[in-house]
Amino acid sequence: MVAAGTWLAPYFLQAQGPGINSFSGKRLIVIQLSGGNDGLNTIVPFEDDLYYKARPQIGIKKSELLKLNDQLGFNPALEALRPLFDEGLVSIVNGVGYPNPDRSHFRSMDIWHTASNSNEYWSTGWLGRYLDAQCALCEAPHKAIELNNTLDLVMKGERFKGLAMTDPSQLIRDIDTGYNRELAQLGNSHHEHEEVGYLYKTLIESVNSADYLADQLDLKRRERINPQSQFSNHLKTVVQMINSGMETSVYYTQLGGFDTHAQQKIKQERLLKIYAEGISYLVSALKKSGQFKDTLIMTFSEFGRRVNENASQGTDHGTANNLFLIGESVNGGVYNELPSLKDLDNGDLKFNLDFRRVYATLMEQWLGANSKEILRREYQMLNLLKV
Repeated sequence: MVAAGTWLAPYFLQAQGPGINSFSGKRLIVIQLSGGNDGLNTIVPFEDDLYYKARPQIGIKKSELLKLNDQLGFNPALEALRPLFDEGLVSIVNGVGYPNPDRSHFRSMDIWHTASNSNEYWSTGWLGRYLDAQCALCEAPHKAIELNNTLDLVMKGERFKGLAMTDPSQLIRDIDTGYNRELAQLGNSHHEHEEVGYLYKTLIESVNSADYLADQLDLKRRERINPQSQFSNHLKTVVQMINSGMETSVYYTQLGGFDTHAQQKIKQERLLKIYAEGISYLVSALKKSGQFKDTLIMTFSEFGRRVNENASQGTDHGTANNLFLIGESVNGGVYNELPSLKDLDNGDLKFNLDFRRVYATLMEQWLGANSKEILRREYQMLNLLKV
């Protein structure tokens, strides 16, 4: 009988065969702040009186901020990110969003994952379509990896999908439990029932993935990151994979809990501290191994929050937000104007930069892909990277 872990195995890229196109050496790490991070309390317009008028309880005092220029400041919880900004390694992209925004977590995240318009419903993600476009015989299970129990839509293409897992050691143990390897051998024969064939195929992909990870990674080596969290453990795994020489172009992970309808200040600052210290570790570790120069990190959230605080010292679902790009190749500093607090859309910030322009720029100028083919439309490039 197949061990339970096998049937819970994630979806993988198509398995067996010659393998992926040659690895370019460039990699993208995408970090999703799930729940709708409040951008106005992340990058604070401390010289705008309207900010403090809208947020008398949760507005961050000017004296507490980490000033970035004469208008904007970091939330103090981002202290670990400040040295990277000062070094020119962080680009803060303001006013990011899309037309006719949706304030549902699930729908807005689908829009970000697929790069669709708000009135379109697509079944593939932008990174999944990147796999489709880049992989001629994409049959090695490690081109794109998501640190998660399940594979998100963003990593699913028409033909190829990313690999989802939380811990390489656990995946290897699951595969080596019971009769998984023996059953995988049976998968090479023809199966009359399509469903049975698909399950065998998934098992084969799981075995191949586990074998590749076991060959590449030093699973006995463990590093400690403070503070300990699932997010920091995921970043530790990403560092381990990159430093092992894995030919992976995309890593994807997330930090949740940003749906701060009540007592926002305490909750958000705790999460931003975890994020900033995790990024500081990630950059430091990759610099030490010489891998940071070929790494670009993008951080986003599905939407921002409303400008005015609510009665519970929190904020409700909003629209436009900021986005971070981190790497040696970014044009560091503040990019694009913060949307006006005077000219709101029913209490929300008006976006002034389409997020798909960011995607297009990363695809064309970093990963070397055809953005029009992947995003299904042509978007104007942004001056975000040193090219």
